[in-house]
Amino acid sequence: MHGVEYKVIVGLEIHVQLCTKSKMFCGCAVEFGAAPNSRVCPVCLGMPGVLPVMNKQAYEYAVLTALALDCRIAMFTKWDRKSYYYPDLPKNYQISQYDLPLGADGLIEIPLESGQTKKVGIIRAHLEEDAGKNLHTAGNYSQVDLNRTGTPLLEIVTEPDMNSGAEVRALAIELQRMVRFLGVSEADMQKGHMRFEPNINLAITKDGKEYRTPIVEVKNLNSFRALERSVNYEEQRQLDEFLDTGVTLEMGNKTTRGWDDEREATVLQREKEEAHDYRYFPEPDLVPVVLTEGWLDDIRLSLCELPLKRQMRYVREFQLSDYDAGVLTADRSISDFFEQALKTGAEPKRICNLLTQTGLKIAKEKSFGINELGIKPQSLARLAEMVDAGQISASSSVPVFEAMVQTGKEPEILAQELNLLQTSDAGELEKVIDHVLAENPNAVEDVISGGKKSKKARGFLLGQVMQKTKGQANPKVASEILAKKLG
Repeated sequence: MHGVEYKVIVGLEIHVQLCTKSKMFCGCAVEFGAAPNSRVCPVCLGMPGVLPVMNKQAYEYAVLTALALDCRIAMFTKWDRKSYYYPDLPKNYQISQYDLPLGADGLIEIPLESGQTKKVGIIRAHLEEDAGKNLHTAGNYSQVDLNRTGTPLLEIVTEPDMNSGAEVRALAIELQRMVRFLGVSEADMQKGHMRFEPNINLAITKDGKEYRTPIVEVKNLNSFRALERSVNYEEQRQLDEFLDTGVTLEMGNKTTRGWDDEREATVLQREKEEAHDYRYFPEPDLVPVVLTEGWLDDIRLSLCELPLKRQMRYVREFQLSDYDAGVLTADRSISDFFEQALKTGAEPKRICNLLTQTGLKIAKEKSFGINELGIKPQSLARLAEMVDAGQISASSSVPVFEAMVQTGKEPEILAQELNLLQTSDAGELEKVIDHVLAENPNAVEDVISGGKKSKKARGFLLGQVMQKTKGQANPKVASEILAKKLG
């Protein structure tokens, strides 16, 4: 195209709201949807003379996430004031970490559409407090709700290692899955628990020379769809602008743009401040944080096998499909339930089917987690074993599963109560089969002749056996006896 080759370069800033009960530097509750300005106190309102106190749980959650991201953990870090004036920031500064972040030089692995994975570098992970929220719905003026002010936020900054909207989306999904697995955030984007800001520019080669377009930061995206589309839109917009005007990095400062969801386009907001515009300086009201080896070891105990690793292991060890393994590892409670059921020695594929096709459907209908259904993993494993042993049919496992949720009874008892047990008693089945063969000489003739009608006639005879036993004959055993008798 015009003798031009290019690649898109994207780095991502992610803000993750940590699911602590109280705010970062005061005792106010972190609560979504409370009446405006009802979860505030003199500390988070920035009243004169108040003193912040650090939330230890938030710090531990942040360090745990940094460990999962393979970061180098800082044993000494301090707090800094980042000054800016905005209606939703009552103190006119935000407490953050500037030159000593708690985690640095990490990486995250993301799945690619090719089935391979890609490592994306993490520059830093640091803790800060959130600002409030401006609302513009009441009339021709703005309202400020400060309930969110002071909520613990973990900011994660990646290297510019991504080269497509699809890769950026994959990273966002993987990070959401990771923080949920670790239990450090609900990561519900509808509630603003995760917000993404991609930094996008192009490396363009034209006539053997390389050019860079100015970096654009798209602010506050809170859905995977908007994230992917904004990157794809910017890629095209920057390329078109370069081809029209030949604009390159020397010609422009970094700019910030917003995303217009209806038009599916980015909109210019402002030229970007540099770090010196924020007048960072150490926060005088908070002592530095010194991590001891013992404290770090305690935090490390909460690390678990990360979801992508677990998903890949399920495919490798249990021959599950990538889709099924992805469903099982979308949520740690489902994955842990699956692992516990496996400990009894039940067949992984059968447990996976019961969980993903029946269990999750029931859980969704009831708006429950899988571990709130009142079923023990061992009981589910027994249900799986009953299907595999031919004691009940695969289709009968659904009503048994539903009854287990309703009654809390074990599957063996319920299969009997619901009259769903299959008979595998060869002697008993042989009598029924002899009866069916005697009643249907034409069908027997069709099978023996081996013509076109043979397969259909076989199916008919098996159907008659199932009918006579009210569906309780084990089809596998019945088929074997039929085959023997018909030669």
